[in-house]
Amino acid sequence: MNLHYTTAMPRPRHRRSGPRPDARPATPGPAAGEGGLLARVGRSLRDTRRGRGLTRGGLAGRSGVSERFIARIESGTGNVSLRRLDDLARALEVPLLGLIAAPPAAAGPRVALIGLRGAGKSTIGPPLARALGVPFRELDALIEEAAGLPLGQIFEIHGERYFRRLEREVLAALVAGGGPAVIAAGGGVVTDPETWALLRATCTTVWLSADPEDHYARVLAQGDRRPMAGKADAMAELKALLAARRPLYGMADLHVDTSRVPAARQVRGLAASIAAHPGRAAGAAAGAPAAAPRRRAGRRG
Repeated sequence: MNLHYTTAMPRPRHRRSGPRPDARPATPGPAAGEGGLLARVGRSLRDTRRGRGLTRGGLAGRSGVSERFIARIESGTGNVSLRRLDDLARALEVPLLGLIAAPPAAAGPRVALIGLRGAGKSTIGPPLARALGVPFRELDALIEEAAGLPLGQIFEIHGERYFRRLEREVLAALVAGGGPAVIAAGGGVVTDPETWALLRATCTTVWLSADPEDHYARVLAQGDRRPMAGKADAMAELKALLAARRPLYGMADLHVDTSRVPAARQVRGLAASIAAHPGRAAGAAAGAPAAAPRRRAGRRG
């Protein structure tokens, strides 16, 4: 018996001129006109989730969408598909269009409180928002939520440059929809020219100032001892920081010295002034007239 062995020759491979049928096309970034839509969807998703008392992790468990991607959607940078958005809508028990449709334009002012830590932003902000009938937003808290890390760890792991970029992105998403609010901004927001310009163009800015001794005492009273940790000259550093930032803070529309005016009067005076002269009302174009000063709120600039 003669056995004949043949070697199987490989079949010739034919190059396709076009892409493979199963090849995924490159996913483009958001087009210029999509930024507002993504920000609106993200804001709607975040507000609905919070209204249901759900954390991002809880929504991820219900919807099957990862917590990380939910964070991107809520920050306005996640280019979500309709299928995944429908998964989120079902988990939240709301219609899909409820997360997409533009809400009616809200009337009311948008105010940004600026100043160093201990100036009184977290003290004045909530009652001022209630007096104006608008929500209160702390920019630092929104940044922590977007990053999934506390501020200290953001700086420690990623550095200040990353933080300032994230701060700008979160602020842009917050003001994109034109909703009214009182926003407590971080003390260093004025050091980034682009972010500071965005804040001034979209909000009536109020500089809350205080004596260095009051700044220092208030921060310590909040239980934060970082200002004095290992620093024998902490007060001197604080005074130098105030002096360096004073020209930038002085560009704000209004100025209130919280060391001189009782908190109740600060809220009443600011609310009355802003209500009478809305300035950067929600949805107003950049360049609208700023609120005129009243009582102890003095215009700076």
